[in-house]
Amino acid sequence: MGTDGDTVSYLESRKLVKRWSGPLPLLANCLFIAALFYSTWWIFQDPRGILRLYTPYVGYMVCRWMLILLIWVAYIFDFWPFKRTWLNRTHPVVKGLVLTLFSVAAMTLLIKGFFMELLGNLGISYFSPARLESMGVVGFYAWEYATEAIMMFAAIASWLSPSWVVACENAPWGDLKQPARGITIVIVTFFLSMVVYFLTMHSHMAILFYPWQQYTAITPPYWEGFANTVSGNFHIAWIMCCTVIVWQFETIWERYPFNLIKTDWLRRTASFLGIIAIAVCLCFFLYYAQDLVWGETVRGTRRDMAPDWRWLHVGEMAIFWLVPTLFLNFYLGNWPTKFSRPVNVFLRTVITALLAVGLYVLYYKTAHLFLGTQKGFSHPQQFPMIPTIWLVNIFLINVWFMDGWPGWKAVPRNAAELGEIEETVVAHDVRWSPSLAGGLAAGLACGVAFYFLVINVLPWIGKTVQIIK
Repeated sequence: MGTDGDTVSYLESRKLVKRWSGPLPLLANCLFIAALFYSTWWIFQDPRGILRLYTPYVGYMVCRWMLILLIWVAYIFDFWPFKRTWLNRTHPVVKGLVLTLFSVAAMTLLIKGFFMELLGNLGISYFSPARLESMGVVGFYAWEYATEAIMMFAAIASWLSPSWVVACENAPWGDLKQPARGITIVIVTFFLSMVVYFLTMHSHMAILFYPWQQYTAITPPYWEGFANTVSGNFHIAWIMCCTVIVWQFETIWERYPFNLIKTDWLRRTASFLGIIAIAVCLCFFLYYAQDLVWGETVRGTRRDMAPDWRWLHVGEMAIFWLVPTLFLNFYLGNWPTKFSRPVNVFLRTVITALLAVGLYVLYYKTAHLFLGTQKGFSHPQQFPMIPTIWLVNIFLINVWFMDGWPGWKAVPRNAAELGEIEETVVAHDVRWSPSLAGGLAAGLACGVAFYFLVINVLPWIGKTVQIIK
């Protein structure tokens, strides 16, 4: 149930239509987003700017928790406690400003109040920079260690929170009214995030201190044998891939092919686990791709030959894919749309993957010129997940909170358009048949052939293409 007695969420109840014909809406929004990105980056993140949060982990913690609050406000709580009438009648700029400030206030309370003060002072020391510093840790590292831990909790939640909405379809609490539904889902996903955190990142935090905290965590961590590192970057890799695949599943894939499953519990379970399976495959492929381009990893080395950095880079490459994915869905109408659903999904996946490669090259060639970062792939001050997620947050604020202003405006969906939303969740226009099975087999064969083509091309790219000179 939506707020104010509505049967659909606010985001589902509206559609965004262009204010002007032609490319003017897209150009207007690109200019607006660029201005918002660069101005806020200079104020909050840029090492040459005002607040200089890009340390890098303090800045990463902020942008990652901001992403979580945007998801909670729009997806989990359906904009509660704001009334649907207020959302419909308020000017997009005012609405965007109010909802953003509300999210920032909630984020600050959560970071400072819950993690640093409550957990850090009464539970686990490494969540509190002040406590670490009082125990003898140098101030810079006290903040980096604490904010890294808080950030990783957000990274896990940014995968699990939207997964419960888009994959599990809010079940079994979908019929609850707000705020009961939102509170329940936040508590459940927060609990799951805590379990995943202690199974993945707690041991990483324990080995940051000397001697290793063997009485409070498993040291060396259990993943050392197969990840070739004791670093928690191994988990950052597959968790970042999960975060990206959730949004591809929801946007450019339109939940296909899992929405072909008509049985509710089976569709939801398959979707949730399928996202993880696809993400893990993507994770190991991107790690293997680095070996093909740069050469085999060497444990004990540093920079771009080290396995811990390469696992981190897997997550960074995945996030590069998220930016064009959301841009295509939000501002290009999820183009293309005129073919069959499988063909549309395939073309969008290829298009966004190619755009991600282009964005990757552009970033490493130019980011040090205008973002205040350092030149190179593996410099400690080069952390591309921060600007990319900062940009994603601005996308979400623009589309979710501001209804796509200035180029777009929100209008109510009619009954037929609301039916199309339901069709995305459970597809009825495609039924299992021998021809569909043949198409899937052909798609699988093409996928395998493409995989072997890529792994044979990557070594050649590594020898002939030089991004950073």
